[in-house]
Amino acid sequence: MPRSSAPTRQTILDAAYGLFRRRGFVRVSMDEIAASAAVTKRTLYYHFASKDLLLAQVLEAQHALALAAFRTFGESLAGSPESIIDQLFKDLAVWSDSPRWAGSGFTRLVIELADLRGHPARLIARRHKAMLEAHLADLLASVDATSPRQLAREIWLLSEGAISLILIHGDRSYAAAAAEAAKKLIRSECAQKKYPARGEAAARRQRSEPVGIKRRR
Repeated sequence: MPRSSAPTRQTILDAAYGLFRRRGFVRVSMDEIAASAAVTKRTLYYHFASKDLLLAQVLEAQHALALAAFRTFGESLAGSPESIIDQLFKDLAVWSDSPRWAGSGFTRLVIELADLRGHPARLIARRHKAMLEAHLADLLASVDATSPRQLAREIWLLSEGAISLILIHGDRSYAAAAAEAAKKLIRSECAQKKYPARGEAAARRQRSEPVGIKRRR
């Protein structure tokens, strides 16, 4: 019975992912990937016809793992939208403190391919980010957050910004700052829903004024 090629393929994917994350797509050669995976170049090209296709498959595999992890993260959360935000950005701070942390592999690799709009890896990264954002929206909707899809987009933007600034400055406090900004968005959305015409500040003024007496302008 012929031996399955699946373990060899997975070994190559793991080796390529490690190299791409540490050094980027452009600086890593197929020779280095073959050496890291302990396979011949002939075997490498048997499984992956080009480095571009290999990168796409690496991201496809990582997409499945990351999405599963994020769904598991969501299942463990409960309480208010603000408690979800606290845990989300707390996890970001912990993640960014891991050894040799290099931010989001999807974001970093797609930046390298900014001039190649049709590259398969870019399409996979776009789908990956969109699915994570949609899952966050579903999570917020499940706890009755106001405008969950709009909030998810804004919170995801804060998360990506925090990741970039932590990477640049090496300062994990950006995660806490992003969390506070996200919670302000949640409170603002709730106020607008409750007092759509005037907003929370105007509503507070109205509640503080005696009936029949107008505040001097």
